[in-house]
Amino acid sequence: MSAALTETDRRFLRLAYDQAKLGYEEGGCPIGSVLAEGDRLIAAGRNRRVQEGDPIAHGEMDCLRRAGRQKSYRRMTLYTSLSPCMMCTGTILQFGIPRVVIGEAQNFAGNPDFLRQHGVEVLVADDADCVALMRRFIAEKPELWAEDIAED
Repeated sequence: MSAALTETDRRFLRLAYDQAKLGYEEGGCPIGSVLAEGDRLIAAGRNRRVQEGDPIAHGEMDCLRRAGRQKSYRRMTLYTSLSPCMMCTGTILQFGIPRVVIGEAQNFAGNPDFLRQHGVEVLVADDADCVALMRRFIAEKPELWAEDIAED
């Protein structure tokens, strides 16, 4: 589902893409994430599985770690360059994040429908830059991509 994004959504999704690009340039998986409350940036992160040797350092997880303790996530939006895996989806639900903006779900379908079924507002932007970066990464490093999504 393609969505009309607000200017704020576009700005934070671009920051998530920038994080993904940094991860790619570091030799990792190019998946970035940003947590915001309205116009206020809370944190940004990227997939650091390769860089830190941490199997759960997905983009969304890294972002949430960098956000530190929050009293509540109930008015926040999580922006992610790629549709979230089940681990990150579970964390979104666990923390009660009510809104997720996804850069793309073409290269990896992720779990937007599962999030929606659990009351999360989900927008998929079909962002051309997010699609192209992920497609390039998968073509260049298929083994690393398979490892990231736990496929043999």
